[in-house]
Formats: sequence, structure tokens, C-alpha cells
Amino acid sequence: MITENNGRFLIETDHTSYLFYVDPAGFLTHLYYGEKLFLTEDGIDAMIPVISNQNGCSIIADQKESTVSLDDWCQEASSRGRGDLGQPMIELVYADGSRSSDFRFESFRIERIKEQPDGLPGAYKEEEQEGSSLVIVLRDQKSRTVLELVYSVFEECDCITRFARVRNEGEEPVRILRLMSTQLDVRTDGQQKILSFSGEWAREMEPVETILSASRFTVESGGGTSSNKANPFIIFGETELSETYGQCYGFNLLYSGNHQETLEIGGHGRARFLSGIHPEFLEITLQPLESFCSPEAVQTFSDGGYQQISLHMHAFVREHIVRGYWKKKERPILINSWEAMYFDVREKKVLKLAKEAAKAGIELFVLDDGWFGNRYDDNRALGDWFVNEEKLKGGLKYLVDEVNKLGMKFGIWFEPEMISPDSDLYRAHPDYAIAIPGREPSLCRNQYVLDLTRKEVRDYAYECVAKILRSANIEYVKWDMNRQLSDIGSLELPADQMGELYHRYVLAVYEMQERMMTEFPHLLLENCSGGGARFDPGMLYYSPQIWCSDDTDAIERLKIQEGTALIYPLSTMGAHVSDCPNHTVGRVTPFETRGYVALAGTFGYELDVTKIPESDREQIPAQVAMYHKYNDLVREGDYYRIASYAENHYFDCYGVVSKNKKEALYTYVQVLNRPNYHSRRIYLKGLAAEKYYAIEGEDGTWSGEQLMNAGLLVQNPFGDFKGKLIHLTEV
Repeated sequence: MITENNGRFLIETDHTSYLFYVDPAGFLTHLYYGEKLFLTEDGIDAMIPVISNQNGCSIIADQKESTVSLDDWCQEASSRGRGDLGQPMIELVYADGSRSSDFRFESFRIERIKEQPDGLPGAYKEEEQEGSSLVIVLRDQKSRTVLELVYSVFEECDCITRFARVRNEGEEPVRILRLMSTQLDVRTDGQQKILSFSGEWAREMEPVETILSASRFTVESGGGTSSNKANPFIIFGETELSETYGQCYGFNLLYSGNHQETLEIGGHGRARFLSGIHPEFLEITLQPLESFCSPEAVQTFSDGGYQQISLHMHAFVREHIVRGYWKKKERPILINSWEAMYFDVREKKVLKLAKEAAKAGIELFVLDDGWFGNRYDDNRALGDWFVNEEKLKGGLKYLVDEVNKLGMKFGIWFEPEMISPDSDLYRAHPDYAIAIPGREPSLCRNQYVLDLTRKEVRDYAYECVAKILRSANIEYVKWDMNRQLSDIGSLELPADQMGELYHRYVLAVYEMQERMMTEFPHLLLENCSGGGARFDPGMLYYSPQIWCSDDTDAIERLKIQEGTALIYPLSTMGAHVSDCPNHTVGRVTPFETRGYVALAGTFGYELDVTKIPESDREQIPAQVAMYHKYNDLVREGDYYRIASYAENHYFDCYGVVSKNKKEALYTYVQVLNRPNYHSRRIYLKGLAAEKYYAIEGEDGTWSGEQLMNAGLLVQNPFGDFKGKLIHLTEV
């Protein structure tokens, strides 16, 4: 719900209030964001700060309003040059070379239809709703430049989204150096705790807690993707903040390229958070009548620690980001050929693997790398997207038809954004690669990146994929992207626009995936970027699931999936049972435990089912049944973290609870056994205190209150890496 009264703007979700007003000088001043308040007009006025004088050397932003010093003000949109010395939300260079902006309130409108960012993925609502979006129009006092701030409200998941749009209504060009998507200024007594997510390939989404007392904390990516090094999601709040305690704010960015998040604490006790496209990789020149739009950012407030942030963000992604045919559907159990055969793809091997998988109840066969061009290793053929019929003797359609006869769907892997120097495509079109003319480009995995900002290259790459999809009954695509961008140069962009390439590249990927999902609306698309290097809401707008790491070891995945699930719902996480010794770390884990861990995701297999031990293969039908039994609960239930192996170094436990609290499933994994301990007490979460529950396989009933407050005793299994499921139903 969005309301306005005499320049006071109130945005309300089911449990939170967001409040700002237009001060006498015309600046937008932030007043409150937190637990829902029931405010009268007098109550709002009582929250407006009164400053009788200015101390020290504070710059007065408006000579008629002598109390307005922007360096102390909590603003909705800050800029350079009027006395605010913190990091700005917007920074422009005008035709005369000046960089000082003075945006003041001009007008507003409240929209019934949710406003969408121009040319970018945006959160959506299924139906029109009164007061869905608020658009604030600010105008620079000297130039004819307009800044629009767009707020949208998602009441049921306690989320608010923001983005900004700059429009040049003057007669001279305006250059954008910085346009962040969201800004939150709040008062603080001093320190703030920050939870951010770092990592690398094969160890994505590592949570990092930082205490900030003063100065600035920054998370950023600069390789062209949202990156495995720094996810755009951040939480910050009071220093005692924990899983279930403390007031905090959570933010995420609907963008898949270079981003920056900063939290800055100033000397006047103001904490400023900013999130958006990384300013160092954004150079946009607006000609007269042109506009530019930032990506959309989402934010939420919690008075119950990290757990409540997760619940809000999961609901937001499930209901307002993921879309299309597969949004509410159970995904098919797949087997991926990669770890089974790597590049040694042969028709007979593929069909043998598919037949054994079908016997076990697996529903989708995915042909990974090695099926196209001269692709016999990782050094060649990317870009040559035609079927290698020496490997697949009957052609792709024959293979797909044979797999379909087994009762299985068929899927295929592409890396359509890349080009190998050793490829027919590169030999014919070396100009298709991103490169600086006259310089030798750098390699990663023996490949370059296609310059998708050029329409002819983008059309070529799309048609390569689409032609394959049109040729046979292919129902799933794994879209991979295995390196970051470097050597930024394009033959098509003039020198003064070269700084736009990073952003144009992201827009090109979005355009291609939108085009593909429009042409093939029932296709199940899974995004991947060397694992989780592009796990963000922008990609989830096009694909309902993302491969969250190339590290498939079950114990490593406990940590990776815990970090990912703090932000993103389990239904979006690609998770598979793989072979042992694990191909990444060499660990041997029981097949049963591997199945339990993969259940907290889309579920599938990444192994050669024809070569694994018979005792493992015999477990697959039971795991298939397990997936079908619990998937609705896992996909749609509320997720709770109970114990973290990454923190305690002994065991892991998490659960999902149905919305009506009638059913719950908890996964317990003992990573390392301990001598001379008999049992472990775990305190369940998310249950209804007044309900009584039965535990599958055990006699008796337990109240939700007992299970959450007194806990449940779990017998220590003998050995390491042992797991179990605890399934509760209401009695």
C-alpha cells in the first residue's frame, strides 16, 4: 500500500513501514524503515527531525533553509556538490564540465500497474493492484535533467523494490558516471554488522560477517558477471545480529553484471547503503531526450535476524521473479553426462547410460559438453554449434527420439556466449570476439567471449542454439558461461562509448534468453556460470533454476547450499548426486547422504550409472521416490537453518515447513562423529507451537512447542558423513 499526504509518503507491507517526506527545501528526506507503524498525520510530523543550528563547517544546501545540511540528512537520493560528502546515489557530468547536481522534488504519481525498469528484468505482479508503484519526479535546479525514483511494494512478502531513471530534457548531452539502484540512509548509534557473501569457483556463497564502526565497507564485482567472488546480496543491522535475533535490512540486485554495494557510516551517525551497477564500469552519455534506467533492487526489513530475511526473500523470488511454465511445477529428475563421460561423447555410450538411468526412474537425460563441432577437449570448437556426427552417428534427432522412447525427456548443454580461438567461427570471424584492436587478448579456459553487444553476433549465437532446439524434441537447456570478461573492446562501439560495453553485454544476454523463452515457452532453462558465478535474481527472471556450484561433493555442498539458501529458495538451486571419490575434492561419502543433500535443490545425478557400485545403483529408485514424496514441500515450504556445519564443524541440520504448518522435513547430516557422545539435541524451527506432530518411523507424538523449545534427541550414527531425514506430519 502506498499513500501520500501533504508531501509525506508512506509505503506499507504486511509487517513493515517505509516513510519519507519532502522537506521545505524540496529534498527527499528519509524518516523511517522498520516494523510496521500505525501513524496519524501528527505522528508522522513528530518524526520529522528538527535541527536548530549547524555545527562546525557543515555546508548549507539551501540558503533559505539554513538548517538543511545534506551531510547530516538522511536522504532518498543523494548527489554530488551540495554538501553531502558521502558516496552519492547519482553523479552526472554536464555539458559545461560541472559535476554538481541539485535534484529537488517536482511531482509524484501512484501507479496501479507495477512499473518496470526499461529493458531490464523486473519483479512483477500477477494482477493489477491499487498503489503498486510510486514514482517520484526530481528535477535538477540548473539543467533540464530529470531523476525519477520508482518504488514498488510487495505486501505479502514484506519487500519493496526500487530503481532510478535519468532523463535528459535539455539540449546538451549529459554523462552518467554513477546511477545506483537504491539508497537507504538510517540513523545508527555506531557499529553495524554486515553479512556478505564471498567465494571462488567451487566454493561459492561463503558468508562473511564484518563489524563496521566508521568509514566504508564495499562488496563489488568487476568481471562482467554478478560473480562467485561477491554476490550482490547484503544484510546489515545491529551488532548482536544473529540467525534469529536482531533488527536488520536485506538487499539484493536484479542484475547479472558488475555491481557494487557499499555501507558507509559517517561522523554524524548516519549509515548509508547503496547498491547498483558498479560506477567504475558505467559510462553512459545521454543525448537530448534520451533516458537511462538502473536495474531494480529489492529490500526487506527483519526484526528476527537473518531467518526472517530469508523467508521474505524466498517468497519474493518464488512469487515475483521466477515466472513461466515451470514456476510452480515439479522439475524432472535428470542425469547429466558430464562427469560420466566428459568430452568422450559417443552415441552408444549415451544410449547405454540413458537406458540404465531410465530403468532406475530418472526422467531427463542431459547431454553436456562434447557433442558439437571438433570438441574433443576443452581447447577448441566453442562457437561451432553443429552436431558432430562422428560421435553421434545417427544425428541428434535420432538420439533424442531414442531417449524419448525410453520414457525420458532430453536436454542439452550450450555455452553460447563463448568462442574458441581454435574454431571454424573464429577463423572466419575473429572480429566476433571481445578484444582491444592491436592487442593480444587474454585467454581463460582457452576461450574468448563473443561480443554479443553486436546484433549480428547476438543473432548468430541465438540462431545456433535455436536451430538445435528446433531440430529435435529438446525440453531442457543448460546455458553455461565459464569465464569473466576482459580486454574490453568492440569493433562497433566508438571510443567514447566503449565504457558501455559491460552493461550492453548484460542486456544482450537478457535479450537472448527472453527471445529463447518466448520461442520455446515450455523449455526448462537452467543457467550456469562455472557454477554459481551468475546466481542472481536477474538470471532467475529467465530461468527457474541455476547450477549453484561445480563442486558436487555432498559435504562441500552443505556449506555452498546453506549460503545460497540464505538468499534464494531451494527450488532455484541445481543440486545433484555425483560419483565418489568426488571429482573435485576426492572425498568418499555414502550414496544415501549424497541423496539427502541433493534433495535440498532441484535434484538429479551427475555420474555414470552404469559404473557405480551395484549397492549405490540399487538406491536410485528409492531416491527417486523420496524426491517425488517431498518435492512439493521442499519447493514451496519455508526454509529454516537449525545448525551449520560451517560454524560448528561437526553436523548440519536444516528444514522446510509447509505454509499451513501441517508437515515438515528436516535433514540431519553428521559430518564428523565424536567419541563418547551418545546423542545430540536439535531444536526444530518453524512448527506451530499448539499443533501435535508424528515423526515418521517413530512411535508417539510431540507438540510443536516441545520440539522447538525442548528439542529432539538424535542418536549419533556410527561413522562420518551419515545423514537422516526427519519427517513430521500433524496428528
